[in-house]
Amino acid sequence: MASPGLRPFLPSDAPTLAALFRASVEELTAEDYSDDQREAWASVADDEEAFARKLAGELTIVAIIGVEIAGFASLKDNTLFDMLYVRPDLAGRGVGSALADAIEKLAGGRGTKKLTVEASDAAREFFAARFYVAQSRNTVTVGGEWLGNTTMIKDLAAPPASGPH
Repeated sequence: MASPGLRPFLPSDAPTLAALFRASVEELTAEDYSDDQREAWASVADDEEAFARKLAGELTIVAIIGVEIAGFASLKDNTLFDMLYVRPDLAGRGVGSALADAIEKLAGGRGTKKLTVEASDAAREFFAARFYVAQSRNTVTVGGEWLGNTTMIKDLAAPPASGPH
């Protein structure tokens, strides 16, 4: 499969990204979270306006394959890798890696030395394979349900110094 194209989030993407978020949570985290936990987590996208504001308030990029949205990722305050979600039928096919590469490059280009992620149990191995190091185990309450995640940090390479002109 060819690498996905990447572009900035557009407000018109919000309904599609909300549906993708919900499908991703419901289908790709079943081994790590109960039905009630997944439903509470997925319900974050039920308020589409609030979800759109969150996406617009962060640096959000969208992955495109052909003409269809394949996934999205967001960077908050240039230091937090806040969201990474891939359409379930495209999981494991490079979409998440392309989005993660882009978020890491964007953060590094903005001078970020360490990038933090609150990795879900379903995503922990993905981030560990990208050299994120576990720092602490956490529980967060979402929709009245407790969900576990892991704070992980990656040291980003310093951008290359400019040579003589």
